[in-house]
Parts: sequence; structure tokens; C-alpha cells
Amino acid sequence: MKIGILSRKAELYSTSRLLESGKERGHQMHCINHLKCYMDITSDHPAIHYMGDSLKGYDAIIPRIGASITFFGTAVVRQFEMMNVYCLNGSVAISRSRDKLRSLQLLAQKGVGLPVTGFAHSTKFTDDLIKLVGGSPLVIKMIEGTQGVGVVLAETNKAAQSTIQALRSLKANILVQEFIKESSGTDIRCLVIGNKVVATMLRKGPEGEFRSNLHRGGRAEKVRISPKERATAVKAAKIMGLRVAGVDMLRSNQGPVIMEVNSSPGLQGIERTSEKDVASLIIEYIEKNARSKKSPARGKS
Repeated sequence: MKIGILSRKAELYSTSRLLESGKERGHQMHCINHLKCYMDITSDHPAIHYMGDSLKGYDAIIPRIGASITFFGTAVVRQFEMMNVYCLNGSVAISRSRDKLRSLQLLAQKGVGLPVTGFAHSTKFTDDLIKLVGGSPLVIKMIEGTQGVGVVLAETNKAAQSTIQALRSLKANILVQEFIKESSGTDIRCLVIGNKVVATMLRKGPEGEFRSNLHRGGRAEKVRISPKERATAVKAAKIMGLRVAGVDMLRSNQGPVIMEVNSSPGLQGIERTSEKDVASLIIEYIEKNARSKKSPARGKS
């Protein structure tokens, strides 16, 4: 098969592992910097051009699109879908997962466990918004933030009010969430492929840090998850329409609650921690499903 990986750098760990695993399984593997693609979108025969050549003959595409370039990246994925190329994660699913508010609304609609979450435009009723999520301490998140950036723990109602007003004065869209104290600065990353959790890890934040992101100095260790946690992760990925997803959850007194569903999960931490060859499992999944040419975009919005 001829498989393209939409990634800005072939040297990135996740990209290089996918390239390596695909080649080991006998496929033609290509890294395509999607920011350098340009498209003919009006022709009866949609096409994508890259570095002077037309991209043709691809059986499958693996999108590895950064959050900051979601708009253009999903446009490239959409063009491949129009060309009847199998896209591991479709453009609609990627867009859903990148919109924190939209993804939480979709998960809530389907009954997935979530932290109590509030969203508002005006700061006039900030006190009521804080009460809505159970008061302080509470977590304030910028919708556009990634990897723990733009996430604040407000220890008191006054601190929450000041933070919300400051962020809104900068025209930032924010979510306000209950603080799951019992999670003790840890979360669980589940790597979902198709209808199965193939690898897991427990992430712990450094001393005094409630965020557990590895990019912020957190550490990872092996973890066994419960059947309910496994089912919740698979359900969350399915609701987003993602075939491959990193599902982040917290262990609360009410059971697992979803924090985020990631459409381009990093492989380095979870492969090293779980000792699972996730990259090969992704290529194997493509082998089994790409030939049908059915893109997993699923849904209209």
C-alpha cells in the first residue's frame, strides 16, 4: 500500500515510528508536510499538489495535524476524502475533537461521564457560574489551549473571579470545570484504535502541579484500567468519530470522567510506558480497513 503521513517533520517521534513500522510491513511510506500542500478545489477531479507534483495513488492517509493549524490541516484531509483516499481520522472528527466545547457537548449528549462544566460569554454572572460547578477550588481552561497551556487552578472564589474576568478581557473563550480533588494530580491516557484500547498509561504531575501533561514535567507509569474505564474510552472515541484517539480521563468518586479526546495522540510516552508497539498496531488497522475506501469522517458536523 502507499500510505502518506500528514506531518510537518519526519523526525518527530510519532511520525518516524509510523514511517518505520509501515516500511517494515512492506508499504510505501511518505511524510507529507501538509502546510506545503496546495489544492485544486473546483475541478471535477479534485487534486492536491505538493512541491511541484500531484499527490496520486495513495491508499491511505494518517493525519498528524498540530492544533494551531487545524483549519488548513483539516482542509487538506477533506481534499483527500474528496479524492476517495482512506483517511485514518476524518476531517469532521478532527474538527470535533479540537473544539473543546463542542466535544464536551457531544459527549454529554451521549451520557459519557464528565466533570461539571460551565461556559459563558458575559462576566456579569460570574458568581453563579462558579456556583454552577460547585465552587472553588475549580479549573479554568482556555478553549484554545493545548498540552496544559491556558489551564489554571483557582483555589478560592475570589481567585476564580479575577482569572475569569482577566481572560475574558483578553477576549479568550474559557471553560470552568469542577476540580476532581480525588484524582490527586493524575490522569489516565488510553490509546484507542478502532473499538479497542490497545495501550494505557497513568500520568502524574510534578510536586505541587495539578496538571499531569508529560510536556509540563509529568511522569508516566503503567496502569491497569477497569472494564468501565475501557468502555468509556472506546465510547468517547466513537462519539468523536475517531478511529485512532488518545482519550484522557480522571478517576473520580462517581467513576471515570473524560477530560479530552485527542485526534493526534503522541506515541512516545505511551509506547515506552506500556511497552506496546502502537505504531505497528495503527498500520495493521489501516491494512484491515483502508481497502474498503470508506473514510471515517462520519457525521455532518
